[in-house]
Amino acid sequence: MRKKNNDELHRPSAEEYASMGRIPVTVVADNIRSAQNVGAFFRTCDAFAVEHLALCGITAVPPSREIHKTALGAETTVAWSRHESTAECLVGLKERGYRLLAVEQVEGAVTLDEFEVDPAARYALVFGNEVDGVSQQAVDMCHGAIEIPQAGTKHSLNVSVAGGVALWPFFAALRAALR
Repeated sequence: MRKKNNDELHRPSAEEYASMGRIPVTVVADNIRSAQNVGAFFRTCDAFAVEHLALCGITAVPPSREIHKTALGAETTVAWSRHESTAECLVGLKERGYRLLAVEQVEGAVTLDEFEVDPAARYALVFGNEVDGVSQQAVDMCHGAIEIPQAGTKHSLNVSVAGGVALWPFFAALRAALR
């Protein structure tokens, strides 16, 4: 077994990526305090061809050295917007027909392994603050919630790690639309 070099990965150029399709998923960052976590979200959104990243409240925005450190340039390829509040962002997404899902441990949450992605739906996945999680106000505005099953002693994952875990099944179910 040999590691592939970058040319063998056949990744699109920034120009090719800009004209590609996207999966119908918007990631909503609800008051994420670490700029490095924000950068990791940019990189994950780029990898999974997420249509949009909404940065809300205190969440850092580009340009930022700390974001760039983990985004590695993905902050220039992923469409993003800044919102004064998560609530304002969610109202707009709901009006545009998105199914809002908090990625959070709440009563009635569906575990990620039991969630069925509807290929006809548009989703907004809300990820929360590193200490407090998704705000109760944002949870109350969502149509439902997804919980990532865990077996260890800690009660949560790092928010950017949770982003990658939660986005994977959406990408796997929806990536056929990219071709």
